[in-house]
Parts: sequence; C-alpha cells; structure tokens
Amino acid sequence: MRSNRATMRAASMAATLPMIAGALALGIPAAHAADNPGRHALAGTKPTWATAKADKGATSDGAQVSARVYLAGKDAAGLAAYAKAVSDPSSASYGRYLSAKQAQSRYGATKAQVAAVTSWLKSAGLKVTGVTQHYVSVSGDVAAAEKAFGTQLHNYTKGSKTYRAPSKTASAPDSLKGAVLTVTGLDNAPHKSSHHDQLPPPETVFRNAGPFSSYYGSKIAKTLPDAYGQKVPYTVKGYTGKQLRAAYGAGKYTGKHVRVAITDAYASPSIAFDAQTYAMKHGDATWKTSQLHQVLPKKYTKVNECGGAGWYGEETLDVEAVHAVAPAADVTYVGAASCYDDDLLDSLSKIVDKHLADIVSNSWGDIEANQTPDLAAAYDQVFQFGAVEGIGFYFSSGDNGDEVANTGTKQVDTPANSAWVTAVGGTSLAVGKHNKYQWETGWGTEKASLSADGKSWVNFPGGFVYGAGGGTSRTVSEPYYQKGVVPDSLATANNAAGNRVVPDIAAIGDPNTGFLVGQTQTMPDGKTLAYSEYRIGGTSLAAPVIAGIQALAQQAGGGKAIGFANPSIYSKYGSKVYHDVTDNPTGSGLAVVRVDYVNGYDATDGLATSVRSLGKDSSLSAVKGYDDVTGVGTPANGYVTSYKRH
Repeated sequence: MRSNRATMRAASMAATLPMIAGALALGIPAAHAADNPGRHALAGTKPTWATAKADKGATSDGAQVSARVYLAGKDAAGLAAYAKAVSDPSSASYGRYLSAKQAQSRYGATKAQVAAVTSWLKSAGLKVTGVTQHYVSVSGDVAAAEKAFGTQLHNYTKGSKTYRAPSKTASAPDSLKGAVLTVTGLDNAPHKSSHHDQLPPPETVFRNAGPFSSYYGSKIAKTLPDAYGQKVPYTVKGYTGKQLRAAYGAGKYTGKHVRVAITDAYASPSIAFDAQTYAMKHGDATWKTSQLHQVLPKKYTKVNECGGAGWYGEETLDVEAVHAVAPAADVTYVGAASCYDDDLLDSLSKIVDKHLADIVSNSWGDIEANQTPDLAAAYDQVFQFGAVEGIGFYFSSGDNGDEVANTGTKQVDTPANSAWVTAVGGTSLAVGKHNKYQWETGWGTEKASLSADGKSWVNFPGGFVYGAGGGTSRTVSEPYYQKGVVPDSLATANNAAGNRVVPDIAAIGDPNTGFLVGQTQTMPDGKTLAYSEYRIGGTSLAAPVIAGIQALAQQAGGGKAIGFANPSIYSKYGSKVYHDVTDNPTGSGLAVVRVDYVNGYDATDGLATSVRSLGKDSSLSAVKGYDDVTGVGTPANGYVTSYKRH
C-alpha cells in the first residue's frame, strides 16, 4: 500500500501559482523585487512556515548549505504551450512529438545560460558540485548563499523542530535574463518520501489468513453476522492478471513493443526472481530476456531514514502489476538514490532525458500542503518535457481519502495534483465467475470487528480506515481539459475561478478486493529469505494497472505514443469506454469479511475477524458522472481499442 510511502516534504504550499502563457503550467513567476533592484524574485522560495513569530534569528554564517538552481531554459512559455498542443486531440500539433534531443535543443538551457548561472554562483563564493541540463547544484556557507540569492537565512521553529529558511523570497540577478527557474535547498526542512549505502534485507513476511473467495462472492461467510441485511462474502485471495485483464477489457492486446517505466526509491535485490516466479505461478507470460531492466544510481543514501526495505514491496507490486496487465510490455525500473525529492526528480529526469519509456507509473506522493512552489515548478518542467516527447506520467492519488483523518485538513496529494500528470484513483472491484466484471465502487473502507460472542459486528459499519485520495486542489488552477466535465461544485470548492480536481481516472485499489503479489521476504526466524505471496492494494496498485492498460491502448493504436493522456481521457468522457463507478451499484450496501493473522504471519497469536464496508471514502463520494474518487471512471470494454487510429 501507498500510505507508508507518502512523501513527507516539510514546507507548506504558498498561494495559488499563476499559469505560464495560459497553458496550465505551474511556473514560478519572475516578478521584480522592489526592495532588491537589479534582481528578480524566485517566487515560492520562502516557505510559509518561516514567519516572524517563528523566527529565532540569523543562521550562523559558517553553517553549510547545499542547493539546486533549476534552469528555466530558453523558452519556458513555449515549452508549456507545445506540451499542451501535442497532447490535445483537437490540436493540429497533436501527436507531433519531439525527440529528447530536439526537445532539449528547442526548450532546454543553452550553454551560455549554464555558463552565466555557474559564473554567478561561483562569484558569490559557492562551490559548483554538479551540472546537468536541468540544474546546477552548489554547496557553501550561509554567507555565500545569502550573497548569491539576495536574502538572509534565519532559523525558524516548525512544530517541535527548528529549520533554516530564507527570511524573504530568494532572487537572482536580472543580468541572467530569466535563466533561473527556481532554487531548492535554501530551507533545510526534510523534503522526502517516507517510504549507508548498504540496503537492509526485505522486511518480515506478511501473509493473509483465510478463508478466501477465489473470485468475488465465491465463498460466503454463512456462519458470521449479516451486513446490510445479508450474508456477505469473504475477501478474495487476491486477483491475478487474467482477472484484471478481463475486467478492464484487455482483449488480445499484450502491450507488445510498448515501453513502460516505473519509479520508486532504491531497488529490490530479488525483483527478477520474484517477478518471474509470480508470472509462472499465475499464468502470466514468462518474462523474456531483457524485458525487465533496472536503471539505478551509483549509490544509495538515507536508507535508514527512508525505510529502504519498505520500498522493495512497492517496486515488486508495480512491476508485477504492469506485467500482469500488459505481459509483453518492456518494463524499466528507475530507482532513486533516496526517498528525497531531489533524487526522485533525478529519476524522472533520467526517463525524459533518455526517453526510456512512453508510459511512467509512479506510486508515491505527499499531501499538497507539504509541497512548495519551488519543487512544484521543478516537477512540472520535467512533466512538460515528457509531454513534448510523448511521455505520460501516471501518479497514484493517495490512500487517505480526503486526508482529514490523516492530517486534520481536507486536501489532495501531490504530484498527483499537477495539471501535467494523470492522477489515478482507486476502486473496490468485483470480478465474478469466469472472470466476468460485476461492478466497482469507489475505494473507501469502514471496518467493524466481530464481537466476542461472534453474534454481531461491533459499532457496524465502524470507522474509516483508508480510501482513494481525491478532491480539489488549493494551489493548481483548473486545467482546460477538465472544464465542462468536472462539476463546478468541485472545481470551485476552494477558488471561485476553479481549481484542479483529482483524480482523472481510476482502477482497482481496495486491499480487500486487491491484487496478489509475490515477494522474497524475511521469515519469522529473522534469517531465512523465501518467496511468499500476499494480497495488496492502494492507489499504488491502481497506478501500475492503468499504466499497463495504457500500454495495451498504445499497442492497439499501432504503437503511436499516447503521451500526456488527460486531454484524450477527458475527450472520451461519458462514452461506453468507461465504467461509470458509483458507491452503491447494487443498491443494497456492500461489504466483505476479512480474517487476519494477529501477528501478520500465522495463527500462533490468533485470528482477527472484521467486516469491511465498501464505497465509504471519508467525505468523498463516487456518483454518476465525474467524481473526486474515480474521476471519469475505469476502463471498460472498448477503452483499449478507442486509441486505434482511423
């Protein structure tokens, strides 16, 4: 599941960001700073938690700073405009993608810009530690950083801790002529994904207890109390590829000749063995030689801090889910050096810079309030470069519903909130006998435990446990492709002018109707490693499932890259290519019985029996039409072939 791998960036989002050239971009504006003549402000570089009340005084001049200066390129507005044009089915430029080399040549930073930025940073006394086509990284003391960025660095309290941050918005010299997009690293609050250099072993094994249904409803809990006036089924053991392919209309397509990439942090040492073992056990096509690739950094960092082993299961789920749905697709896993944003950004950039794939699945994210505009700009630039190359990014929408139970504030997740990615929500899926699609609800779970006497469910239907992330962004303006589809009541929830609503599309996410995954794990003796299987879910599952379906659709379209898919996804809204998912499709209320090992492995410490209600996603609701749990819906028969060229 995704919840314990959500990014934990520690700065709050500033005010709504403006569009670049009216083309949806989350760009950082270069407004002149009245109190800093000859310089332009890099908006969003002072975090909102750096308030006068929290100010504890100037940071020591000798303290060390590491920062990244992201390059705006030669034509940021042109990049955003072309990214929109090539992605819009109604545009004359639709599908006219550029190669990575062409994109960099047309929109990337010039050698002169890189040289000018490098010279400026060095002249301030900073040491240049790295130069890429996206940024210049530097290190040095606080005094040099203050000189370079035209601001003082102070210490501020944030919660129970103290962090460094700019006392006013950072700036860059006008003489650089807009070459700087933004700077990150001036504040040293953690900007990371929670899920050295030596990775720990896989975490202790987890297994599901039975009884199970082999397909939805195949085994009814006849001896247990009713729920919603009827006996309800046991959870499925875990769907496999054949069931998911049938449910989402894969037909004869396999994703052949389509390249899919997956990003996470770190890398599972047993992924090749696990993926092949799983495929052979469950009737998926076996992996061919060179069908699974890994692109990994030279070394890993912050492993203990990030919970490195926890990311192994994420990679395993993503790889096996893509292959289960699109068994002939070429899969490249791109592992980040750590769970921090700068390393995750590097992984995304590798895919774009070398065009490693056309479809990119990403099962990680954070709450929107923890994102900062500087990072939003850096992410969006990568997504825009991907769009002009025909690369689409798919991000899970989150596992905490409206986030109120998790954070106390109703909000969406990021980067799923970006107007330049496809946000994937989650459902509870019923696949019946002969792999027949029955129905879906929005994924949202309420849990009630079995009473001591076994005669009732305590406080049925119980409390909210988890559900698909969704809702209305507070920071991202409404993209053009959502207008006329997303109800005004959602779009204007936080802003009368309209904001981005998440998600765009959905697929199976509920762990109680989840996917069976196989992974090498540490046995209870703490020493033995062995392959084991368990049922899993979350929008961490939904994202790679949709990525696999997009691979099928790209094959159906003759191999032509789909690219940034949202304009196309919304153009099909209301048609029969989607299942229009609602929370109570049978009209009688839905639930499943789940039996778990108390210790997570075997019956030694007993069993815990509960009933899990479906379609109960916090304050979010799956209704007819577009909704903020499932977006436009889930792929139905006809979706894959809707990408055929006519």
